[in-house]
Amino acid sequence: MNKVIAIDGPSGAGKSTIARLLADELGYQYLDTGALYRAVALSLLRCGLNEVSTDSEVIAALEKTKVSFRNGTVFLNHKDVSQEIRAPEASHYASVFSARRAVREFLLDIQREALHHASLVAEGRDMTTVVFPYASGKFYLDASAEERARRRALELKAKGYDVDEEKMLFDILERDARDSGRDIAPLRKTEDAMLIDSTGLSVEDVFRQILAIIREGKV
Repeated sequence: MNKVIAIDGPSGAGKSTIARLLADELGYQYLDTGALYRAVALSLLRCGLNEVSTDSEVIAALEKTKVSFRNGTVFLNHKDVSQEIRAPEASHYASVFSARRAVREFLLDIQREALHHASLVAEGRDMTTVVFPYASGKFYLDASAEERARRRALELKAKGYDVDEEKMLFDILERDARDSGRDIAPLRKTEDAMLIDSTGLSVEDVFRQILAIIREGKV
């Protein structure tokens, strides 16, 4: 039977990097659920939708949307959009549209279906609470807002984007409030999830800490 390691946490905490490393080490597949939400956001944006679009408009657009994720590559309507979804606009609207019930229901089966094909390391906002509440290992990866804003700014600068670091911090705090305050599947730590604070730690430090917990059977 396939297993799943589930990692939740706020934007910029390092979930994607750690999940990839764990998947490689454990021989699991990496499920980047944030990428799925960004792909849906990209599709809805291309349909002309935004924050004030109605639920019926969102549902109609989703009927024209096909999203899949295999081995680190994200496909939207059969086209690789792995680069396009990393733009700041796609990231912002992924959080906006993820508050819509129709979007979450649209992606729920897609995420769970991935477990039929392989054991997974899955990261996102509701992996431990909604998508994989039965995960064999649960982690909540966090870091200070300032640290997460700095990491995100460095990532975007490396890709050639102009970044206002003060605005980046504001956006991080705004997204935290939106993700944790939404009515549907809010971001939260479950009682059985292991809290890992990555503030001031290297990627290697966090990776080794989580890997040790998994191998020692503490989760």
